[in-house]
Amino acid sequence: MVRCRITSQQPDVWRDCQQEHHDWIHSGRCLRQFLWLARSCCSDYHPDAARLNFPPPNGERPLRFKLVIFDFDGTLADSLGWFIGISDRLADEFGFDRIDKQQVATLRRHDAATLLKLHHVPLWKVPFIAARFRMLMAKQIRMIAPFPGVADVLGQLAQAGATLAVVTSNSCANVRRVLGRKSAGLLVACEGGVSIFGKRLKLRKVLRRSGIHPAQAIFIGDEIRDIEAARHAGIASGAVAWGFTDLDALKAHSPDMLFGSVGEMLSVLVG
Repeated sequence: MVRCRITSQQPDVWRDCQQEHHDWIHSGRCLRQFLWLARSCCSDYHPDAARLNFPPPNGERPLRFKLVIFDFDGTLADSLGWFIGISDRLADEFGFDRIDKQQVATLRRHDAATLLKLHHVPLWKVPFIAARFRMLMAKQIRMIAPFPGVADVLGQLAQAGATLAVVTSNSCANVRRVLGRKSAGLLVACEGGVSIFGKRLKLRKVLRRSGIHPAQAIFIGDEIRDIEAARHAGIASGAVAWGFTDLDALKAHSPDMLFGSVGEMLSVLVG
C-alpha cells in the first residue's frame, strides 16, 4: 500500500493562502493549489515515486516549471511607451534629469542602478517616484494593454497545471485592471509595490507560500535586476526580448532562459 503525506518541511499552504490579504485570491484557487501540493508531495515522498507515474490531471501537458512568476511592466504589460511619455512630468516633479528621447536605445543597455545614477535620482526619492508612477498609471490605465498573446499564454499555462504569480513594482490593482478579470483570476498570488531592489524577498515569499521546490520555479522579467533577483532567490531566471532592457544586455547577464516572443514562452514552458 502506498502511503502519502505532506512532509513537515512543507508550509501549510491552505492556511497561508487563506490568510493572504489580496482580495482577488479566492478560496477556489487556494483549494486547487492545496490539492496540487498534496499530490506533488505524495509523489516526492514515496521512494518509488517514479513508478507511481502520477498523470497530469485533465490531460494537462507536462510543464518545464510548476511555478511561473512574472514581472509585469515590460513583460506582461506594454507600458514602456506610456512611461517614456510621462517621464518628463516625473522628472520635473521630483527634480531629476529628463530622459533624452534620442538616447532611449542606449539607456536600454543599462541596469536600474546605472540609470538612477545617470539621471541623478537619489535612492531616497525612488519610493516616492514609484508611488507617483503607480497613481498616474491608475488614472490612465486605459492607455496600457497586455502584449498580444499574453492572455493566451497565461490561460494555457494555467490549463497545463502551472501555478502563476506576479511580482512587480507596480500595484496589484493596476495588474488586475490591465490583465482583465479572466487573466488576473488565473494568478495565485500578486506581490505589488515592490521596492526597486526588493524583488528577491518577494520571490522567496511567493515560493515559500506555494510549497513548490525552487528547482521547479522560474521568474520571468524584462530587466537585469529581474535576472539578479531570481538568482538571489535560488530559482531560474527568464528574460524577455520585448521589454525595456536591450536583448544583448540581457544576454550578457546569462539568464537561464531567453524568450524571443510571447508565443515562445508557451512553447518552451509547456512540453
